[in-house]
Amino acid sequence: MTEKTLTNNEEELWNAMRMFNKTILLVEDNPQDEMLALRALGKVNLANDVIVVRDGQQAIDYLFREGEFADREGPDLPAVVLLDLGLPRLGGLEVLERLRADPRTELLPVAILTSSDEEQDRLQSYRNGANSFVRKPLDFAEFAEAVSQVGVYWMAVNDPPVF
Repeated sequence: MTEKTLTNNEEELWNAMRMFNKTILLVEDNPQDEMLALRALGKVNLANDVIVVRDGQQAIDYLFREGEFADREGPDLPAVVLLDLGLPRLGGLEVLERLRADPRTELLPVAILTSSDEEQDRLQSYRNGANSFVRKPLDFAEFAEAVSQVGVYWMAVNDPPVF
């Protein structure tokens, strides 16, 4: 099979099409937080898809097309990753370290969305390369509003690099 090289115009068109095919990867192990986040993001109609994975290893497998996601279709990378810290199998900070260590994902926007109020978690998140740190409010309405604001910023306001 021969590989087709894109012309400049084709590459610009491809990049423009990718901008409209915005996907959010939500990495969340709490079913209630997942449901509220999906509802909040759905209300602001920002993403074509919100993909949900429930632990850190699934996040890595999804992003690098490994394991159960080796044959997945769709865009290579989401527009943003909403990453919880307290995850099973592989914690959020470890996921973030792996993303920043790989050239394919080193610039991928990652917003930490966590219930942790530990200052050390916030500092370590930024040290590991997080683009944002948002504490999940305990109130359901405030949680939905926070997720909506994060979504609006990362999907509509932010101007990310093209991968």
